[in-house]
Amino acid sequence: MNATRTGLLTGLVLGFALAFGGFGAFLAVLVLGAIGSLIGRHLDGKIDLVQLFGRDRG
Repeated sequence: MNATRTGLLTGLVLGFALAFGGFGAFLAVLVLGAIGSLIGRHLDGKIDLVQLFGRDRG
């Protein structure tokens, strides 16, 4: 799935959450989507979460 389709799908999901669940549901979907995105990028090897959240050994 390319970035355009992913962005469109994300926008639709957030729009439905806001329309049918209210602002609280919108924020929950937004936060969980961001966490899922970080995990997905980590699994793809595009970012290193260990360096981002890990302790500095120096």
